[in-house]
Amino acid sequence: MAKEILDIVDDNGQPTGEVIDRVTAHREGILHRTSHVWLVRMKDSRLQVLLQKRSEEKDSYPGCYDISSAGHIPAGVDFVPSALRELKEELGVEVQAEDLVYCGQRKFHFEEIFHGERFKDNQISNVYLLWMDREAEEFQIQKEELSEVRWFDFEECIEDVKNGTIPNCIYVEELEMVGKDNHKTQK
Repeated sequence: MAKEILDIVDDNGQPTGEVIDRVTAHREGILHRTSHVWLVRMKDSRLQVLLQKRSEEKDSYPGCYDISSAGHIPAGVDFVPSALRELKEELGVEVQAEDLVYCGQRKFHFEEIFHGERFKDNQISNVYLLWMDREAEEFQIQKEELSEVRWFDFEECIEDVKNGTIPNCIYVEELEMVGKDNHKTQK
């Protein structure tokens, strides 16, 4: 498998002109970028959010529920094109840039041990919402990355994440960014 090469970025998410491979970025905690896309729909007058369950082979949080679609941004690529590529790769979803609703940007850092190795994630993420009314089994999921996708009631999902009642690697703050007045943008 080819090494993923990422832009090293400043505190505003702007590339510094230097690049680093993903493994080294996570070993050393180097600041890099990701795109996060949360798929939502209205079902029975309730907002739902699609979560993916990460493959057991993932280098971080194997088997945990996560963002609908997310990924590292390759060097030389920007947030939106990367988000669109990840949607196609992970879920088989093709949309246009204007379909993404920008919810904001987050910067976060964490350190954990996965598969016996220290993993330091230091990233800046643009967060997007995407309206998509499609049943879970209709998505063409990338089996190497995820094992399933599932719709959750949005409010129940927030409680499940807060209480740890589902295995997850979701930040409540990010879910709240997605839910904050963004339901008014439904197409």
